[in-house]
Amino acid sequence: MTVGQRVDRLDWPVVTSGLEQLGCSLTGAVLSPSECRSVAGLYDEDDRFRSTIDMARHRFGEGQYRYFDRPLPELVAELRAAFWPHLLPIAREWAERLGQPSPWPDEFDDWMEQCHTAGQRRPTPLLLRYGPGDWNALHRDIYGELVFPLQVVIGLDRTDSDFTGGEFVVVEQRPRAQSRVTVTVIGQGQGLVFTTRDRPVRSSRGWSAAPMRHGVSVLRTGLRRTLGMVFHDAT
Repeated sequence: MTVGQRVDRLDWPVVTSGLEQLGCSLTGAVLSPSECRSVAGLYDEDDRFRSTIDMARHRFGEGQYRYFDRPLPELVAELRAAFWPHLLPIAREWAERLGQPSPWPDEFDDWMEQCHTAGQRRPTPLLLRYGPGDWNALHRDIYGELVFPLQVVIGLDRTDSDFTGGEFVVVEQRPRAQSRVTVTVIGQGQGLVFTTRDRPVRSSRGWSAAPMRHGVSVLRTGLRRTLGMVFHDAT
């Protein structure tokens, strides 16, 4: 079964329900253990990447991540294209609820062309690597005027055996209420779909935008690597 077929066969009603409730939702298995090892092994191939970020240097946390350069690895490109038709209806529905424009075309390649025409030409898929004591501060991945409201992270290592700690953290700023925190453990090969910037929540006036940020808790032991897929390119 191809990666695209695996993404198509995910339980999308369940994923959508999780996004509606929490702004993030596990997908189930997307990559096999061997595929996870193959993707994780790319980290040390310098010519694959356009940029390497040391989180401590920029006060983003502790750890490191690297943005892929073009051409993207075939598996990464296939994953982004496979997720697009399933995430697109959710994004459009959320935009309608919030009375916001939904500039995203049916075809992912057309959206990429739109980004590039607007000056957002740098690829944004990335590999992240955390060792003991590393963590990622709460943030949002917005790289320009054009933004897709959902993104995906895939775990590449085994929880408990390869690492402990390093849970994925989402904080939702609820209208006129205290913030809500959701913590998720991402297993090897599992995907997590989550909100890039904000999501619609019901309010007394209909729908309101709840700003959301995400990060990673402190890694206790081992090595944790993930593949991040943002669906808009950067300026």
